[in-house]
Amino acid sequence: MGHGIRIHGEVREALRAGRPVVALETAVLTHGLPREPMPELASVAGPSWDGSLPANVALARAMEQAVRQSGAVPATMAMVDGVLLAGLEPSEVDRLGTDQGIRKLSTRDLGPCAADRASGGLTVAATLAAAEAAGVRSFATGGIGGVHRGWTSLPDVSADLPALARSRVVVTCAGAKSILDLPATLEWLDTLGVPVIGLGTRHFPCFTCPADPSLPVSAFAADARAAAAAAHAHWSLGQSTAVLAVQACPETHAMARSDFDHAVEQAEREAADKGIRGQAVTPFLLGRLAALTGGRSLRANVALLLHNARTAAGIAAALLDLDRRS
Repeated sequence: MGHGIRIHGEVREALRAGRPVVALETAVLTHGLPREPMPELASVAGPSWDGSLPANVALARAMEQAVRQSGAVPATMAMVDGVLLAGLEPSEVDRLGTDQGIRKLSTRDLGPCAADRASGGLTVAATLAAAEAAGVRSFATGGIGGVHRGWTSLPDVSADLPALARSRVVVTCAGAKSILDLPATLEWLDTLGVPVIGLGTRHFPCFTCPADPSLPVSAFAADARAAAAAAHAHWSLGQSTAVLAVQACPETHAMARSDFDHAVEQAEREAADKGIRGQAVTPFLLGRLAALTGGRSLRANVALLLHNARTAAGIAAALLDLDRRS
C-alpha cells in the first residue's frame, strides 16, 4: 500500500526491478463494451480473445495479454470495495465486468467511492491519478475524453483534460472520441500545455476513424522510442503534464468518417430525446453507435485498444532505457 493505492505484487516487483509496466483503464470494462459473449470479435483480436466470456471481460483479458506479449507487465486500475488497485486478479476483472452495481469513476468520484467501500471502473482521468500514485508512466487507452459538441451552450468538458495537465504519464490513444468537438479538444490541450505527439502521423486521429488532415498534431514521432524520448525530454525540462501519444486506428478496421458522423447524429438525437446527460452520455452513444453501424464501431474500438496496448508497452520499455542512459 502506498500513496493511497494498493499495488499488485507482480506490478510492485516489476517496478522495483525496473521492468516496463503499462496502466490500463477499466471504464471500458465496466461501462464500455457489451456484457454478452461476442465470439466474432476473435477475427479482430486474434487467438487471445475468449469468445465464451462476456465481450467486456474478454477485452480486458486480451489487453493484458497484448501488454505481456509486448514485454511489459499490465497494471489494470480499478477500485474494489473502496480500495484503489494497480493490478487486478482475474476474479476481480470478472467481478467488475459482470456486477450491475459497479460505478463509473472519474477523479471526483474516488473519495466518495472509497468512503462507501464501493467498486468502480476508472475513466482516463482517474487512471492517470492511479498511475501516478503507483509510479507507472505509460498508459494505454482507446480515446481520451474532451470537449463535447454543443459546448457553447453547455460547457461540457471532460475531467480527462485537466488530469492530463497534472500527470507525468505518457498516454497512448487513438486521439479523442469522435463523438466530441475535436478542434475544441485540441485547443484545450494546447492551452494546458499537453504535447500531442503523432505516432507515424502528423494529424490528429479520430478514434475509430482515420486521422483528420485539418487537425495537425504538435509533434511527430516515427515510433514508440521517439515518442518516449520526447516525453523524457519534456519532463527533464521541468514540465509536469502528461504527453499524449496518438496513433490511428488500424486501417483494416477504421470507419469512414461520413458513416460515423451520420450514426453519431442519430445517436445524439436519441440521447437528447431520452434526456441523457453527464457521465451517461458517452456509454449511451458508444452503445448506440455499435448498433447503428452494424458492429463496425465496436470492431474498430477493439482493434485500436489492442494496438495502443502494444505500443504503450514499447513506450514503457523505452522510458526505462532512457532513464538508465541519463
